[in-house]
Amino acid sequence: MAIGPRYRVQFRRKRKGLTDYRQRLKLLLSRKPRIVIRKTLNHTIVQLIRSIPKGDETLISAHTNELKRDFKWLGSCGNIPSAYLTGYLCGIKAIKAGIKEGVLDTGLQSSVKGSRAYAAVKGTIDAGMSVPCSEDILPDNSRIKGEHIANYAKTLKERDVAKYEKHFSVYIKSGLMPEKLTEHFEQVKQAIAEKIGG
Repeated sequence: MAIGPRYRVQFRRKRKGLTDYRQRLKLLLSRKPRIVIRKTLNHTIVQLIRSIPKGDETLISAHTNELKRDFKWLGSCGNIPSAYLTGYLCGIKAIKAGIKEGVLDTGLQSSVKGSRAYAAVKGTIDAGMSVPCSEDILPDNSRIKGEHIANYAKTLKERDVAKYEKHFSVYIKSGLMPEKLTEHFEQVKQAIAEKIGG
């Protein structure tokens, strides 16, 4: 480690690779709430965060667990449809609280076209928020609705029932046939709009 009278120790979070302070400064200069999207293997978390002198303040939060608990979501919580619905839920809550715009904060995540993070962004936009984002990077509507999952389930069921039952065991156990995912997605989206937005 460098030492000397002119050496300046970096911020702890920068040393540990947890924060990109240049990116954070650009986001703060926008003076808009940050839409922070974080992913785990099985969940997506979407938060609206305002930066104040004392630190960050969470204004609105949505978690995929809420989809299961409050809106009877039966599908996986780690896929694109659930990420979209979580973003949509956060966006509806934000609009109801009078927050109409935000700026995306992906942190140190790699920017991947059509990923869960951008599905969540699409959800906030569809809820009525204004978020600067290129349409090209957002997943298309068929993937958001889970048509790719439903189509794969149909094909797999025709070819190999045992593999189908093993692969989609979580769906089947929860009472959802994976080939019906698109219809279930629409029902949950409507339930969010009615319960939170209405």
